[in-house]
Amino acid sequence: MSCFSFLKMVMFVFNGVIFLGGIVLLGIGIWVKVDSTSFVKVLGAASPHLMQLINVGYLCIAVGIFLFLMGFMGCWGSVKESKCLLLMFFVLTLILFIAEVAGAVVVLAFSSVADIFVEHLEKWAIKSLKEDYGRQTDLTEIWNTTMEEMKCCGFNNYTDFSNSYFYQTYNKYPSPCCPDNKDCQESEIDESKQGCSHEFQVFLSKNGKVVGGVVLGIGALELAAMVASMFLYCKIGTSS
Repeated sequence: MSCFSFLKMVMFVFNGVIFLGGIVLLGIGIWVKVDSTSFVKVLGAASPHLMQLINVGYLCIAVGIFLFLMGFMGCWGSVKESKCLLLMFFVLTLILFIAEVAGAVVVLAFSSVADIFVEHLEKWAIKSLKEDYGRQTDLTEIWNTTMEEMKCCGFNNYTDFSNSYFYQTYNKYPSPCCPDNKDCQESEIDESKQGCSHEFQVFLSKNGKVVGGVVLGIGALELAAMVASMFLYCKIGTSS
C-alpha cells in the first residue's frame, strides 16, 4: 500500500468518526429542543442531577453541525480526491488550532485576565447565594449538586449564606453545609468544609496535567490531520 493510499484510508476513518460524532450530537440537540418532555424523562430517570443539561440543546446542535461539516469535508474530500474540500478542511482545522493556541496563550500569559474573571465570578456567586438561592429552583439545584458532589459549602465558606434570602426565610443553612444533610443550624455546621472556590482550585490543580494532556493530544491530532490533508492536496495534483 502506497503512502498516498494509506493517508486516504486514515483520513477517511478519522473523519468518518468525526462525521458520525457530529450526527449523534446534532440528533441529541434536536431531540432536546423538539421533544424535551421525553428527554427529561429519560435523563431524569438516569440521573436527576443532570437535569440542567436540558439547557445545552443549542450547544449540541452548533457543535454537531460543526463536526458534521468538518468530518464530511475531510472524509469525502479524501475519498473523491477533491482538492477544494481538502483545502476547506485544512483551513477549518487551522482556524480551530489557532483559536486553541490563542486561548492557551491568553490564559497563560495574562494572569490579570484570569484574576478579573475570578473576581466577577465571585461577585456573581455570592450575589446568587444571598439573593437567589432558595428562590430560584434551577439555581438552587445547581448549587446543591455542586456542594454535595464537591463536599463544600458556599463560594468562600458558609458565611456566604448569612443574611441571605434562604436563611431569612427558613432560619437555617443549606443541608450540604452540615453533616448527614440534617436540619442545618449554625452550631451544627461542619466547619471543616471549605468553600466551593477552594475545592474547585484543588480539583484543577490535581487534574491540570490530565487536562493539559488532553489539550496536547487534541492539538497533535489536529496537526496530523492538517499535514495529511495538505499532503493529499498536493499529491492529487501530481498523481494523475
